[in-house]
Amino acid sequence: MSDYTEKRYEFSFEVAAPAAFFGRPDCGAAPVSYPVPPRSALIGMASCLAFSRDAYFWPERIEVCRRPKYNKFCMNYNGPLRKSRGPFQIMMTILEDVDYKVYGSIRGYDRPDGGRNPMHQLQDVFEHRLKNGIFYRMPCMGINEFTPSYFGPLREDTQADVSVNETIPSLLDLMFDRGTYGRLAPVFIQNARIREGVLQYVE
Repeated sequence: MSDYTEKRYEFSFEVAAPAAFFGRPDCGAAPVSYPVPPRSALIGMASCLAFSRDAYFWPERIEVCRRPKYNKFCMNYNGPLRKSRGPFQIMMTILEDVDYKVYGSIRGYDRPDGGRNPMHQLQDVFEHRLKNGIFYRMPCMGINEFTPSYFGPLREDTQADVSVNETIPSLLDLMFDRGTYGRLAPVFIQNARIREGVLQYVE
């Protein structure tokens, strides 16, 4: 994935919710959530505020502000894989009472030209909409039923929980080979480490 990174354009946000589900693809018919969202999920959340064809969000670090708590959840499924007789139920292991702080940069595909800078423009639109709570699409915490209770600028009264230390053997990182309009090409991080409540996503 080619990009332009000569100048750094940063973004950050905080998201909290009563429930979240970031499914591990290795769990089959009884899906279990990762303790943190994959980078692709964070890109999707940020893109609910602003989107560009020529620039994209690149999350680099996440802080886990509340220790992950797991619980069982039953979802009625009525999608294309349902049985002919009607919907069926899926038993899931979800997260409860989550709070994350996300940090990253905005990247572009080409050098700014003729006074037009897609990265700076995307940053400006994102920050304005984040501050004012303007969304063109409601963010979700993995599935549409789980919406945030807070999605906005970083709050001073929350911080990474230093007691959270965990190694994720295989963490889904990205789903596509390009920041926008990419082809399906899943990428995994092996032995992703959450240390003192912080996970650094690798390049």
